[in-house]
Amino acid sequence: MIRKKLIRISTAPISLHKLLKGQLKFMSIYYDVVAVSSYSDVLETVRENEGIRIKGVEMTRKITPVQDIKALWKMFRFLRREKPFIVHTHTPKAGIVGMIAASLAGVPVRLHTVAGLPLMEATGNKRRLLNFVEKMTYSLATKVYPNSYGLRDFIVSEKLCNEKKLQVIGSGSSNGIDTAYFDSVPFTVEEKKNLRESLQIDEKDFVFIFIGRLVKDKGINELVAAFSGLKAKNCKLLLVGPFEKDLDPLLLKTELEIENNPNIISVGYQDDVRTFLAISDCLAFPSYREGFPNVVMQAGAMDLPSIVTNINGCNEIIIHNKNGVIIPPKDENALLGAMDYFLHHPEEVNRMAKNARSLIAERYEQRVVWEALLEEYNRLLKKD
Repeated sequence: MIRKKLIRISTAPISLHKLLKGQLKFMSIYYDVVAVSSYSDVLETVRENEGIRIKGVEMTRKITPVQDIKALWKMFRFLRREKPFIVHTHTPKAGIVGMIAASLAGVPVRLHTVAGLPLMEATGNKRRLLNFVEKMTYSLATKVYPNSYGLRDFIVSEKLCNEKKLQVIGSGSSNGIDTAYFDSVPFTVEEKKNLRESLQIDEKDFVFIFIGRLVKDKGINELVAAFSGLKAKNCKLLLVGPFEKDLDPLLLKTELEIENNPNIISVGYQDDVRTFLAISDCLAFPSYREGFPNVVMQAGAMDLPSIVTNINGCNEIIIHNKNGVIIPPKDENALLGAMDYFLHHPEEVNRMAKNARSLIAERYEQRVVWEALLEEYNRLLKKD
């Protein structure tokens, strides 16, 4: 039997490599899978790790009309030649380019996953433009998959999409989490001690960890300011992720504080974040907007409670006072209060930590998410 062709498209290959890790390989058992994104060595890694074909089509995350038209033309020609049954896009730019190209190429099933909306923080003409782009993407898609219920509600409230097209797969998340991989048990006392020593973290220090891009929209300005306001000295803030000064820069005073505060440790992008989670006590994740944040699931799977903001995705993964606490977004004082509470109530931290892993495994185990999406693909196949 000839397998139907499934093409998954993302703007940057890192999304395919990290955010959809393992899923493309799983789907290739049932479909002929091709991964498309801007070309780099990371895309070659996707080909090797997932065992699928790849195609490089240069796309930018910014608004670049000339490059976007070129990308659209290349995508259209590729899809017309490949004749896939399903095109499934991720990220805003891949969504608009992929959905227009797939529609023009006559692809019968056009799917788009929404995993966060930059327009949530945009205003004025930029907001109007982003609204238009999202509406067009959704109008050309046959189904739209917000990866959290909060995101679905936002899309409905903003009238961005026909409600009948919207569906959350499973309990949410684009890829779930591999709880066998994200597990604190395999890391030895010696391994954790060595990493702490290399980062100059004392065994008695309480470690708050943030993982993600060090940008304004992730709440880094508030996080650094709140941490600096803590009176306790036996604590560290561990920042794991890259700066993006061209897209969403931090305040200058925030950058200077990160650079000069000896209790703030910035280690940049890390391919494997597990060891950093293993030496930490709490995830601090004060983001302004999310789809369904993987890092909150990862931290929970490794027995960490989290401080998160009351935004979609975060407030679905975290149950207040059970596996973490939820605070208002953009509220430095609330964040400071939560961090101070964690420092001075170790018994509460331990109680929430004990709940963390089981709550993730019950709802977001990776295989469950994959099976739910496969079931959706197969349902669409039967409809055709």
